[in-house]
Order: sequence, then structure tokens, then C-alpha cells
Amino acid sequence: MAIRRHAERSSIRAWPGPANRSEEVGRYARNTWYPIAWSRDIGRALARRTVIEEDVVLYRTEGGEVVALEDACPHKLAPLSIGRLVGDEVECGYHGLTFDCAGRCTKVPGMAHAPANIQVRSFPTAESMGMVWIWMGDPERAAATKVFDLPQYHDPAFSLVEGDALLVKANYLNLADNLCDPSHVGYVHRSTLSNSHHEAVPVMNERQRDKVVTWRWVLDSPLIPVFQGLKDFGGNVDRWHYYHYYAPSIAVIDFGSAKTGTGAPEGNRDDCIQMYACHFITPVDERTCVQHWLCLKNVPSDPEIDARLLAGLRTAFDEDKAVLEAIQRNEDRVRDWRPVKLAIDVSSVKMRKMVDEMIQAEHALS
Repeated sequence: MAIRRHAERSSIRAWPGPANRSEEVGRYARNTWYPIAWSRDIGRALARRTVIEEDVVLYRTEGGEVVALEDACPHKLAPLSIGRLVGDEVECGYHGLTFDCAGRCTKVPGMAHAPANIQVRSFPTAESMGMVWIWMGDPERAAATKVFDLPQYHDPAFSLVEGDALLVKANYLNLADNLCDPSHVGYVHRSTLSNSHHEAVPVMNERQRDKVVTWRWVLDSPLIPVFQGLKDFGGNVDRWHYYHYYAPSIAVIDFGSAKTGTGAPEGNRDDCIQMYACHFITPVDERTCVQHWLCLKNVPSDPEIDARLLAGLRTAFDEDKAVLEAIQRNEDRVRDWRPVKLAIDVSSVKMRKMVDEMIQAEHALS
């Protein structure tokens, strides 16, 4: 997949902005690809998004490439997103300064030539899995870092159910905790993703090179509600849940069911239901994130089935949202709270350590 980098180096800016505030930079990894918007939502209209506390304006060129610029004109800090597109350039809606895809100012009304030091930052972008990704760090490092892509997204054996962009008023790492944690499913998602057989089953985990994997098997149990109607197994099933978390902000949950006793735990999944729930998290600020999600299933597309599945997953993720937002409100209120760590938190601890290591590695380079 092509990476769009419209500037060869980080642009010189005429006005200091968020990148100069070390106390903000230190909370997030920067040299990584962050999901920022569904590809379907970015076109020839200026779109404002916020990622790691920085405002960005997105649009497509006439040739279809995605451009990402800092959403602040260096003259008065008017958001460029309230301006307009003129060809492939953005005209500020306040005083008409115009910027090209690389962030260079090409026009200042009343001046014969735009001063070379009037620029806004531009950011490398890429598209994968129906998502626009943005690189907020050193642009020289973007080309050497692969954008996330799941093979099953391109596999004709799997059909796609397009999800949403869910605004969650909680720190993105709290959402990440949730997406490393099968143990909450038996309590939060009893009507959608679980049943009473789920609660006492132990959880396993391991840290791999680029991710933390957490899993559990629930043997000889009823089919969970969200799978009902997809396949008739004629009885109980063996269920698996594998949570793959790629730091800092990607989760892929492989979950499915096969008829009990047919060898699924040993690797035989020839006759099963299998889904991949993909979650792409945009950290907005310390208390807000956006959860982009989609689902892949090894069942052909069917309007009725897909609508029912979409409704069930929306219910499940709204259940998570309600819990996470309540937690965030308590975290904001109870300043001296120290969390009690349980055995079920091991994956979360490993995940957060991976994020911290990414941030510290960037600090060592600076």
C-alpha cells in the first residue's frame, strides 16, 4: 500500500504548537501509525480530526490521495478546516492564506510572494483495511514501518460487516485494557457475547514480538447469542477467544465456535463459525478516544444476518463504552486511587509496558 508523504522533512513552522510542548508529547508514542478516519469518510470536503491532542485537517486530492495538515493557520491559528479547497490546496477561511499538500504557503493576499517560513506541518498518511492511518512522528521513519493489515480482510472466505466510529469518553489505554481482557465478557456482555459458562474459565496470555496475546477456551457450552442463527451445530460447542493487542492502539479479537468434541482446541476448525473483530483506536486526548471497528466472518454476506450481527455488536460495544466512561469519571474524581492488580490484569500490564517502551525509545532518540 502506498504511503503518502507530501513533505520530505518536518516543516518549519512560524508559530509554536503542540509538538513543542514536551509534557503533551510524552504521553503518547509518535513514531507509529494511528488510525484517524474511515476511508469512506474522507473526500473532497475538509474534515477535522484530533489525534494525540493535535488537530488535523484531512482531504483527498483530485487524484484521490489523502492529505493531512496541521489544522491551524500560522497567521491567527484559525482552523484550516473551516476554509475551503482550491484545487488541491487549502485556503484559510479567515484571511485567505493558501497551503499546498506539503504544508507550504503558496499565497498570501496582498503580497507578491508568500514568505518561505510560513508553513504548517504535513503528516504521512496511508490507507489499509478501509481506514486512513496517520504518522505523527518523524516522517523519515514512516516508510520503514508497515501499516497494519490483516490477511483475512482480503480473504474471499470472509465477509465484511462495516462497523462504526464510536466516541468513547475515556483514556485510550482504558479501552486497550478492555480489549486485552476476556474475563470481563462474562459480566458485561451476558446478552451478546457470553453466557454463564464463561465466568470461571481461566485466561492465558503471552507477550510476543509485536503484540500481547490473551486467550481462553470455553468447552461444551451453549452458542453465544451473537452467533445464534449463523450455523446450527445441533448442540453445545467449544468456543475460543484470542485477543491480539498491537501496541499502541490496535486490537484484533479472533473468536469462534465449533461443535463440541470435533477437535477445535487441537486446531481442527474445518466446520466452525469464526469471526475477527478489529478495533482501531484513535487517542484523542487524555480522556477521549475513538473506537473504529469492523467485523470479518467466515459466513457469506446476507442482509438480514449482517443487520442482526451489526446490531448485536453495537450493543456489546455500547456496553463497554458505558463501563469505560463510568471508570473515567471516577478516575477524574478520585485522585489518590491506586488500582488493585489481579491475575486477570497480566495482559493489560504487559500491553501498557509495551506502550511505555515505545515512548521511552522515542525519548532516547531525541
